[in-house]
This record gives sequence, C-alpha cells and structure tokens, in this order.
Amino acid sequence: MDSRNLTRLFLLALIWGASFLCMRVAVPALGPIALMEARVALAALLLGALALYKGQTFWPRGHWLDFWVLGLFNTALPFVLFAWAAQTLTASTLSILNATAPIWGALWGALWLRQLPGLRAGAGLLIGLCGVALVVGFDPTAQTRGGLLAYAAGVLAPCCYGLATTWMKSRRSGPSPAQAAHGSMAGASLILLPFLPFAPPAALPSAWGVVAVLVLGLVCTGVAYQMYFRLVEETGPTRALTVTFLVPVFGVLWGHLLLGEALGLRSLIGAAVVIVGTALSTGFSLRKLLARAP
Repeated sequence: MDSRNLTRLFLLALIWGASFLCMRVAVPALGPIALMEARVALAALLLGALALYKGQTFWPRGHWLDFWVLGLFNTALPFVLFAWAAQTLTASTLSILNATAPIWGALWGALWLRQLPGLRAGAGLLIGLCGVALVVGFDPTAQTRGGLLAYAAGVLAPCCYGLATTWMKSRRSGPSPAQAAHGSMAGASLILLPFLPFAPPAALPSAWGVVAVLVLGLVCTGVAYQMYFRLVEETGPTRALTVTFLVPVFGVLWGHLLLGEALGLRSLIGAAVVIVGTALSTGFSLRKLLARAP
C-alpha cells in the first residue's frame, strides 16, 4: 500500500471513529430513530448527487432485493442499535464492539456458506469473543438491566454487518460497491421513515447537536463510504478491511479528548484482545499491508 492510500486508511479510521462521538452528542435530543433517519437521508442525498455528477447509474434493475437487504441489515438496523446503545454506553465501548464485525462475518460464513474457518481464523474468533466478554464482563454498567440491553444492542449491530456481508458473498452478481452504498442508504431511509411518528425527537438539538448530525450524515457516512470504496478499488478488499482495526483506536481517542471518557485499563486490554482476534480471523498481515500493490 502506497503512502497515499495509507494516509487515506488512517483518515477513514479517524472519521469512522468520530461517528460514535457524534451519536453520543446528538442522540439524547433526537433519539435513535430520528437521528439515524437524518444520517442515512443526508448520506443518500450526497451519494446520489455524486453519482449524478459522475454520470453513474445508482439504481440498476435486478438489484432491488440487494438494496432492501443491505438497507435493513447493513444500515438501518445496526445504525439504530448503535444509536440506542449510545444513550448508555461510551463512544469508546461502541467503537470496540464495532470492531467485531469481521468476526461475526466469519461466523455467518461458517453457518450460511459452509465456509469453515481454518485453525488461525478459528482461534481469532475465540480470542475476539473473549475480548468482547472482557469489555462487557468487568463493566459495572452491564450489571444493570438497561446496561445489559445496551451491550446486547452494541453486539447485535456488528452481527448485522456480518450478516449483510455474507449475503453479498452469497450473490453471484450483485451491485457495484458504489451502487450498494447509495442503494443501502436510500433503502434505509425508506425503512426508517414509517417509524418516525412513533419515536419523535424529545427536544430540539443544540447547536453542537446540529453539527454532530451534519458531520455524522455527510462526513462519517457519505464521504467515508466514498473513501472506503476508493480504497477497495485501489488496494483490494482485504487491505481496506484493515480500517476495522484502527477505528477503535480513534474511537477511544475521540471519546477521551472530547467527551472526557476515562481510559480504563479494562477497555484498553479488551480493545487489544478484540483487535488481535479480528486480525487473526481475517488473515491480516502487516507485511502484506505495507507491500506495494502491483
């Protein structure tokens, strides 16, 4: 990977790490449904405008089912689960739980596609799950009913990401990455729209809340998806997936610097264990990452 894409990789991790910070700031006023509707609608508008500017077709025939599945399991459901959990859990904790997405993807692949993991990947799955147990088990918040439900939502969200990834792997011919990004955002906005009357905002967001919503929708979602798929095109999906290991680092950093979240030893050790497990389960190699792509 050349220096330009390596910079893009770290910048993408920095942006996605900030998404949990934005959720923590905006969700108390707007609530999970309204906040995520604003997020996906803004992202869909931005991605649609970019597609039109580039002369791309982003609603090709034959992929409607893909868009609805991705809109539900890769966008609407995990986004709402994370936003709901953000009312209780810290941004640091949410970013650590998010890093387990490839682990759940490997588990879904074994169950659905019968792609059994090798010895290294299997060990990575067990280590990653132990890391999650370490984060949850020693947190006093998890001892309460509300905290336990928040952790369950935080774990179920990346599980949905893994399911969506496995769905796309099972499709012989699916939409392009750019089409999948826009289609999932547009589909998610339509899925969440009917629920808005039943979960209206509790109050008008503050000025910082409005900034958080705009950053979450336009930067952390719309711009970030464009950066990610550009990274996939230039370096390949395996190297681009490395961003998963870096997001918890920046998520913890943002939470500490801007929200005053404590850097507990439990969280740091749990994050390290989750990252190691994810790296093993995905076959990550630092040497291959730093090698120039042909």
